[in-house]
Amino acid sequence: MTETTPIRAVFWDFGGVILTSPFEAFNRYEHEHGLPHDFIRSVNTVDPDTNAWARIERQEISPDEFDAAFAAESKALGHEVPGRDILALLSGDVRPEMVTALDRVIEAGYITACLTNNVRAEPRPDVADVMERFDHVVESSKVGVRKPEESFYVQACEMAGVEPGEVVFLDDLGINLKPAKAMGMTTIKVVGADQAIDDLAAVLGIDLR
Repeated sequence: MTETTPIRAVFWDFGGVILTSPFEAFNRYEHEHGLPHDFIRSVNTVDPDTNAWARIERQEISPDEFDAAFAAESKALGHEVPGRDILALLSGDVRPEMVTALDRVIEAGYITACLTNNVRAEPRPDVADVMERFDHVVESSKVGVRKPEESFYVQACEMAGVEPGEVVFLDDLGINLKPAKAMGMTTIKVVGADQAIDDLAAVLGIDLR
C-alpha cells in the first residue's frame, strides 16, 4: 500500500467558485440579444491561447483593444458582439457559503491561494474582503500567464511553498483542472456550491459549513 502525500494547501479559482459564474450572465445576454446559447463561450474556445480573451487576461491588450478584437472574432463566427459588453458581464455575486468554507479551511491551518484568470477592473469592496483572506493571490493580469498554462500553476506552488501533490485545487472549468491534475494536484470541478463544499470536505475530512 502506497503512502499518500498529506494535503497542505487549498487553491481556489474565483469566478465560478467564490463568485457565481459569469457564464450565467453570458447566457442571459445571449437570450436577450437573440444569440445562440453558449455563443460567447464558443468564441473564447477558438485559438484559446492567442484570442482576445487570452490576451486581455495576460494584460497584453487594453479594454479598448479587446472591445474591437472580440467584436471581430465574434463577427467571424456569425454574430458580432462588442467586447465592452462582455467585460460588463464579468462581475458575479459572492457566494457566502463558499466564503464560509474558505474560512473553515483557513481555521484548520491549510495554506490558501486564489488562482484567477482575470481582467483588471475597478475594485469591489465585497471582492476585496474575500481576497484579503487568502495567503496568496495569483492573478493572470499581473503575472502575465494564465490557466491552463503550466507555468501559472508552477508559480502558484512556488509562491505557496508547496509541491503539487500537497494541493487541492477547485475550478469550474475542466480545461483548467487538467494540467493541475497532471502535475499531481487533487482536483475538484465546481458545478455548484453545495457539491464543491461536500467534495472538498470529503478530501480534507473536516466540516466546512
